[in-house]
Amino acid sequence: MSLLNKKTVDDINVKGKKVLVRCDFNVPMKGGVITDENRINAALPTIKKLINDGGKVILCSHMGKPKGEPVPELSLAPVAVKLSEKLGVDVKFAADDCVVGENAKAAVAAMNDGDVVLLQNTRYRKEETKNGEAFSKELASLCDVFVNDAFGTAHRAHCSTVGVADYVEESAVGYLMGKELKYLGNAVEDPKRPFVCILGGAKVADKLNVIENLLNKADTLIIGGGMSFTFLKAMGHQIGLSLLDESKVDYCRDMLKKAEEKGVKLLLPIDSVCSPVYPNPVDAKLDVQVVNSDNIPADEMGLDIGPKTVELFASEIAKAKTIVWNGPMGVAENPQLANGTLGVAKAMAANEDAITIIGGGDSAAAVNQLGFGDKMTHISTGGGASLEFLEGKQLPGIECISEK
Repeated sequence: MSLLNKKTVDDINVKGKKVLVRCDFNVPMKGGVITDENRINAALPTIKKLINDGGKVILCSHMGKPKGEPVPELSLAPVAVKLSEKLGVDVKFAADDCVVGENAKAAVAAMNDGDVVLLQNTRYRKEETKNGEAFSKELASLCDVFVNDAFGTAHRAHCSTVGVADYVEESAVGYLMGKELKYLGNAVEDPKRPFVCILGGAKVADKLNVIENLLNKADTLIIGGGMSFTFLKAMGHQIGLSLLDESKVDYCRDMLKKAEEKGVKLLLPIDSVCSPVYPNPVDAKLDVQVVNSDNIPADEMGLDIGPKTVELFASEIAKAKTIVWNGPMGVAENPQLANGTLGVAKAMAANEDAITIIGGGDSAAAVNQLGFGDKMTHISTGGGASLEFLEGKQLPGIECISEK
């Protein structure tokens, strides 16, 4: 598959060349302080490699949604400080509200091999999200080589992720992107079997194409979280006040039929943790009871999978050789409703023979929070991007990269 045949930073010679690296520095900030450094840490191996190879490294990223104008609290200045600390080199911040301005041009002109410059938030420019030609050319004018290492935005065609690649001679993916392609790409294209996919989260609508694509690839499809109730309803079960996507009941019925025709095992919850109300605030203590999933009381809603379901799912996970998980099994931010998500994480961590992949977003946050992050083979850094990847879609931020 062409996605797995892209040039990586190991295939290019950057000595003395100016390299523009698109990173994902979209980190959470509170009062000018970075509250989670995961995305910065994830970018370090690629940056270090390019520094050591004698490249002149120009970094760029977006942060938040400034909507095409300068928003001081979304400046990347604090990221430059944090990077300097972690890399042990002085990362020069080019403070231009137009991103490629006098400061950036001067900083790049003065670079020696191994120097690092960070540009201002690319979304300060309106053209960025529209993939405008002029801004793509301005970014390209700073460099000889383009490296995309921002998987989290690979599903978006923006100037700094796609447009710039049209105006440089050579492009490659960084280590982070390469790892995503290796694990997610192989899982979808050529998995070690049995291949088990676990889907959770609230809405069926978000995962329609994923379910459809994975029914052609997986041996077992496990469905939990809020989205499972529309499937249970499609089977004619009583789901009480549980989350229901009325317009998708027929779709779920079709998928159940399709799974049967293809010989794919499709597992749904057999018991549910229920309460008459949704927790508000989300960690509020609730009155809960466990009931059978095919008969949830009319005045209650399912908010997590029950212990029997955890056992059922875990026994299937134990047999797998490749496991991809996207979406929590319940309202995992609430300690009373996190047991399902915890149970799945534990079962995956216990299967040491399997390639275990967490598909970004809420499941990645949950796995890290529950302390199982280091037990997984790969935790994807892009929620939306990994979902589109699992849907079998082409990601523009990868498509635009030079082939080996």
